[in-house]
Amino acid sequence: MVLSQRTIARIIDIEGIGLHTGVAARARILPEDTDRGIVFVRHDLDGAEVPAAAEHLVEGNGLSTTLARGEAMVVTVEHLLSALRGLGVDNARIEVDGPEIPILDGSARPFVELLRAAGLRSQGKARRYLTLTRPVSVKQGDKAILALPANDLHATYAIDFPHPAIGSQVLAIPLTEDAYVAGIAPARTFCLLRDVEAMRRRGLALGGSLDNALVLTEDGVLNESLRFSDEFVRHKVLDLVGDLALLGVPLRAHLIAFKAGHRLHAALVKRIVADRRNWSLCTSDEWLPAARLAEFAHLRERVIPAQAASIP
Repeated sequence: MVLSQRTIARIIDIEGIGLHTGVAARARILPEDTDRGIVFVRHDLDGAEVPAAAEHLVEGNGLSTTLARGEAMVVTVEHLLSALRGLGVDNARIEVDGPEIPILDGSARPFVELLRAAGLRSQGKARRYLTLTRPVSVKQGDKAILALPANDLHATYAIDFPHPAIGSQVLAIPLTEDAYVAGIAPARTFCLLRDVEAMRRRGLALGGSLDNALVLTEDGVLNESLRFSDEFVRHKVLDLVGDLALLGVPLRAHLIAFKAGHRLHAALVKRIVADRRNWSLCTSDEWLPAARLAEFAHLRERVIPAQAASIP
């Protein structure tokens, strides 16, 4: 059965604070027509539209994902985009009255709950998938991401932080809707307490608090508890899903990442779209043959060091 594009069934209003601006932030999510994708609209700038697309991805603060088109800019879009893509929403119009999306609790779970409460509706037109047809990789120092052809979306993500509460963590997960909602959406963003003052001197993290981030001291976590023992790497996957939404359509690939983040995610998105030979557009009933996928199986071990991959 060919799967159809989806949008939301009812309008959603969201209010909160901007993580970096520290000011009140509001967003309204509305249904959108087929093949429109996800589009941000700056109401305070005469309705200027900023599509969630790779061509509008700009270098931001390195701590979040920033989109811009002309004078219109929208920052910290990754958690909302992650929720939309994680739930299979293809088309949505997001109206904002300022430059930043509300941070809510620092995860995608509140967005997921609002989207599910509003309901999703099929739009009766086939959904297209960007299916990798050959490996694509990006690397910066010891950080790397390898994207391999696949018939679904799967992530293997490893991080290695010199902190006793984090250390080395590896997560391998099929990014189905159910797996995303249960295992990825609740994971919160995190930062080191010693970095907070430095960020605020740069005009960043002005809205940050224990209500919307995991905050780490030199030897522990200030928050009362973690939602997962490996919540840190799960949040990295959450960010990855949101950043991949900038491809414009759902991706089918196996993403293998080591010590990556927003900048490397962005580099991967731009590398994929830069060469049309990297991918094809397919519907849900079109598949790469198993023999083709087997050609790349040996590459999976080249990104994550063996000592990290062996961590349970």
